[in-house]
Amino acid sequence: HKPTYEDMRKSLEAMKTHCLNNGVTDISMPKIGCGLDRLDWDKVSAILGEVFEDTDIKITVYTL
Repeated sequence: HKPTYEDMRKSLEAMKTHCLNNGVTDISMPKIGCGLDRLDWDKVSAILGEVFEDTDIKITVYTL
């Protein structure tokens, strides 16, 4: 089963909670969900921004 945008939001919300509870201040990640799962990066990026907008957590997205 492929993830949906709602699944992505829920996962990012859980990641945010984990970061806030454990003092994580920086996250590095690939363009999650946009390879084999075929989600659109513009939509995923917008969700990522919305979820983490009220935090000081620095997010770095990389490509290989």
